[in-house]
Parts: sequence; structure tokens; C-alpha cells
Amino acid sequence: MKRVLFRSAVGILSAISLAGLTSVILEAQSSRQSQRHEVNSAILPRIVRQNGIAQLMVDGQPYLMVAGELHNSSASSSEYMRPIWEKLVGLHLNTVIGTVSWELVEPEENRFDFSTVDDQIKAAEQHHLRLVLIWFGCWKNASSSYAPGWLKLDPKRFPRADRQPGTTSSSPFGDAEKALTPFGDAAVAEDAKAFRALMQHIKTTDIHHTVIMMQVENEVGILGTSRDYSPLARSAWSQPVPAELMKYLVRHKASLLPELSSAWAANGYKESGTWAEVFGTNAASDEVFMSWAFGRALQKITAAGKQALPIPMYANAWLGPQPGQTTPGQYPSGGPVAGMLDVWRAAAPALDLFSPDIYIADFKGACSKYVRSGNPLFFPESRPSVPNYFWAVGQQNALGVSPFGVEDFAANAALAAANETLRGLAPLILTNRAAGKVMTVMEDDPATVEKFQRLTGLAISFRGSSSEMAKDLPPAPTADSNPNIKAEKDRRGFAMVIQTAPSEFIVAGSGAVIKNAAARVESLDEMLIRDNRLVPGRRFNGDERFVDNLFGLSSEQIQVRKIVTFQTQ
Repeated sequence: MKRVLFRSAVGILSAISLAGLTSVILEAQSSRQSQRHEVNSAILPRIVRQNGIAQLMVDGQPYLMVAGELHNSSASSSEYMRPIWEKLVGLHLNTVIGTVSWELVEPEENRFDFSTVDDQIKAAEQHHLRLVLIWFGCWKNASSSYAPGWLKLDPKRFPRADRQPGTTSSSPFGDAEKALTPFGDAAVAEDAKAFRALMQHIKTTDIHHTVIMMQVENEVGILGTSRDYSPLARSAWSQPVPAELMKYLVRHKASLLPELSSAWAANGYKESGTWAEVFGTNAASDEVFMSWAFGRALQKITAAGKQALPIPMYANAWLGPQPGQTTPGQYPSGGPVAGMLDVWRAAAPALDLFSPDIYIADFKGACSKYVRSGNPLFFPESRPSVPNYFWAVGQQNALGVSPFGVEDFAANAALAAANETLRGLAPLILTNRAAGKVMTVMEDDPATVEKFQRLTGLAISFRGSSSEMAKDLPPAPTADSNPNIKAEKDRRGFAMVIQTAPSEFIVAGSGAVIKNAAARVESLDEMLIRDNRLVPGRRFNGDERFVDNLFGLSSEQIQVRKIVTFQTQ
């Protein structure tokens, strides 16, 4: 496979400080990538905070997930997956997001088969990959298609949700009543029992902690109606708002996210009453009602799993509102969308974070909504975009990045180069982000351009811009010079900068132009990525630095540079 990231055949250690930096990096990475058999089995993956920044800890060390999510059915067959694992390694992933289907795990009630789980763990270990597993239980994409047949064929014991009488469903997955109602205690109890059995099995068999995190259900909610009108749901609607939710609202009134605050304010911030009395009778109140119901269901399931194995767990969301899906029911009503995160925090405290699946154009806007109130950012599903991924890690301290259907991108050289670069930079990113020394500057984000200059003392522009500074460099090669680059449609310039010392910076990016400003460039070194590690390359000087200490990052590849600056008198 052709690589976007060009590697020089010449590598010269240029300075003692550079060699020292490299030694530290290599030692840190060597420690993190040590043989699994040497891992202390008592150290479970967990999420910790330092200076308000969330970090995923694996084997006691900070870990950046350079991940990819498989298609929904891929992990159901070890034979199907056999040739795919090497492709995932070729993409330079360190983490794979796989699936666990309830219908396969418990094909008959109380008879469990974890072979698909064991196959994934074994293959991941063989390929030195970690796993995040998705539990397809009662709900997947606001449907219940992954529930086992013995449950789906017994609607009396396990009742379905229903839409408002007299309306027709707009759900692409069929009528709303085909989804299990979250008010059905029996289905939730069976789901929790199966999930606990799964986590107990992982605890017993996964002694090296290949599985580092769990997703509980998938894009829960109800489609085709803003709330469930089944008999159980109607009864719950007529009852007082649960005391747990009211206490949370009152206690956090001043800091509630605006979407929930507005829904509560519409009826005068009442502190007791039925759902209609407190929140009114409209789509917004329906969404609060359904968010509490699904949140409480996932709390029971998550808590059961954590009783067996308390590793990080999250719920993901089908985004809403979004273009073309502006009201609850057009997107799954009751899911952990950004505006309902306060309801979900109150309902499901066992969940460690809430994650957006991002397929909309406004990637940065979606991420920004999900980091409110301290929610750690991780998006398990997205379209691959190299600039977006570097932005999420550098600007929003993402726990990791992940495209959906990752096996489809095995030939995407741009994605492979981005993954390899992120893995090479990960030790420096994770060491420095809590101190505010990591950022990403984007071509279409002027605020980050200004922040870059404040941090480094240098000016930055982009080859795609109309600035005079960008015109100083020779023209960048065209995309036709490397056919693989065409697979990556997002050609915005970007640069991630990591401050490693008061006047020392590592910069990685593409299509950027950097020039003296308040500070001047004292030295410029090439940094290379070898086997997902950062190693020193050439010392640039003379015409390879161009004029007036100006240098650029190619538009055709991701390049990494070490810059040492000095202040002008």
C-alpha cells in the first residue's frame, strides 16, 4: 500500500537535546507496548482527570485510542474477520471497536455462548490490538433487531413501544412498536442479566485487559414518535416526575445545559408534579420523558455489568437535532443527544461518558456540544477526516478517534498516515495536554490561528489561503501526484502543536506555512514516524528552510517538525 507519509532514507541525529527527547519518547512507548503477559492484572482500565482533562488509563498509563469501528455484522464470524485483522494493523490502529450480539450470546434463555467474544479477544491479542466492545442488547439504532428470538417472540412478557394512535411511523426501521419499550422491566432485567454474564466472562478470560471499554446498547431512543404511547409508558407519563430527577434539576439549576433548562423553564421551573405539569405537553417535554426512561434502563444494565467488571462504559447517540431531523422522533427521541446530557447524567450515573456518532458536516460543532459540563469526548462512529481527527485530539482532548466501517478504508493511505502519526505523537500529547500545551490550528478556524501565535510566537498560514505568506513558498504538488490522496476528500490545512519545553515545539500537519513573528526559529528538525514511533530525522538549514526562517508542511503528506525558537531583542 502506498503511503502518503514520505519517509527519508537518511536519518541523522542532530543534537543531544533531540536525542534525549527521542530517548524519553521511545522509553515511554516501549513501556506502553510491553508484552501483555507482563501486565499487572489488578490494574483495570479507567478514566481519570488531571486539571479537568479526562484521560483513559490502560495498564496504568495514559492511552489515546487510534481506533476504528467494524461494520455491525463483521465480528459475528471469525472466518470473515480472519483476513481483516491484518488490514486493521496496516491502518496503524491500536484499538478496534467490535460488536457483541445478544442473539448470538444467549440464543436460548439462560444458555450462553461467548465464542464470538473469545474469537475477537484472541485475534486482537495476536495482532497487538485493544478492543472496545459494543453490546447490542435491547436496542440498536432505535430498534430491537439484535434481541434474541425467544425474547422478540414473546411480546406479552416483553412488550413493545407504540406510537401515538392515529399517526404513521416515519422510522426507516419500521413501526415504532417493533422496538422494546424502556418501561418494560422484564426485558431490561434480562438484558442486564445477559450483560452481567458477558462482563463476568470477560473478567475471567481476558486476563490481559485486551477489552478496555464497553459501549452499552447502540443509539437508543424511539423513532416515528416523540414519545412512547404503550400502556406502560402512558402510566409512567401520568405519574409524578421521579424525585431523583427533580433533585438533580434543583441542585444543578444554575449550570443546566440550555436545552434542558428551557424545557423546564417553559412551565415555570416547577419542582414537583406530573411530567406534563413540570415540562408541558410538547415534543421537548416528550424527549425529556423518554431520555429519563432510556437512561434508567441503561443504568440498570450498566450497573449490572460493572458489578462483574468495572471498566469504563459509555452510551452513544444518533445526533439530533440535525439537518433534516429537527424534532424528536425524526431522530431517536430519548437518546443521549447533546441537549439531554443532564437528564442522562441524573438517570445513568454508572455511565462514564456519552458519545456522539458524527456524520454531519458540522463536526466541530457536534464535538463542542459533547464536551460541555466536562463530558469526555469520544466519537465511535464518524466519516474519516484527517483534519477533524487532529482537531478533536488537539482542541477537545478526545480520548480517541474512530471512523465507522473501518475495514472499508484499508487502502486509504491518508487515514493510515494520520493514524501512524497520532500514535507516534501520543506519548507527547498525553503527557502535555493536561497542562494546556497541546492544540490544533485549522485553516477554517481563525481563533486557533491566533492561539497558535500566542503559544509559539510564530505566525501560521495555509497553502489554500490567499495570504501573502502562503504565496512565499513554491507551489505544492497536486493531488494527481499521489492517487491515494484522492481517497481523503478533506484537504483543509491543519497543524497540531505540542509544547515540549518553554521554547521547543513539535508541529505535525499538512498544508501549513510557518514564519517568524514575535519569536524566531533557531533550529528546525525533521521528525519521522517509524513503526508508530517518533524518531529524529534531518536538521534543516539553508535553502531547505527557505527565506527569512520560513518553512512549510506539505499539502500532500503529514509532516512532523521539531522547532526551537528564540525571542528577538
